[in-house]
Amino acid sequence: MFDLSGKVALTTGGSRGLGRAIVNGLAISGAQVAFCYKSDSSSAEAVVNEVESKTGHRPLAIQADVVANEARQRLIGQINKEFGPIDILVNNAGTREDGIALRMTEAWDDVLELDLTAPFRLSQLVLRSMSRRLWGRIINIGSIASRIGLAGQANYNAAKAGLEGLSRSLSQEYGKKGITVNTINPGFIETDLTEDASAELRQALLSRVAIPKELSPEAVANAVVFLASGEAWAITGQALNVDCGAVKS
Repeated sequence: MFDLSGKVALTTGGSRGLGRAIVNGLAISGAQVAFCYKSDSSSAEAVVNEVESKTGHRPLAIQADVVANEARQRLIGQINKEFGPIDILVNNAGTREDGIALRMTEAWDDVLELDLTAPFRLSQLVLRSMSRRLWGRIINIGSIASRIGLAGQANYNAAKAGLEGLSRSLSQEYGKKGITVNTINPGFIETDLTEDASAELRQALLSRVAIPKELSPEAVANAVVFLASGEAWAITGQALNVDCGAVKS
């Protein structure tokens, strides 16, 4: 639907779940795709083979824990060397460590580091080359949890709300350079990240939807592809809820 030919795209956390769907969507739309994964090499190889079978092009899979500065530098450097400068950055990698706020110690730092700080640092690493070329797309994957405010997720909700603020600020700084920065807030999706979600949490989210269908990773990936395209040039600093109508305002 949208032609991303000639564009280089990086998706973090691309070996499973939503990341896997995003990698496929970008590749099918013509982008040269790279993705990183933390440790699951077998899942990463499965994504590589899946994309190659669909497109005839082999994506670049790189093991990297994006919380570590050295790993981020190596990740961006390897993509620049093999594919060229990055045009599209999708900050998808994330984690949850739920718990009561009064007992939240390391879990606060761990979630904020991966879900908020890492996207900011990765954005810093690509913004200079995007600015020189006067074109770029940064898409941060948030969550409707930041809009609803769920008990036991102070760290996760804060990090995802922070992504929206980050997107708005960067959009104002770099709009004149032809760079758009947006957040996509998915609703509840059955992935590895949510497999341990309680029945109460699932019900709290699913009871709110206007469209009574299970949200698929591909539906969210379609929104990513659109925002990554040239057709979305006038959309920046926005938060798009892809959630079957769970968030009402």
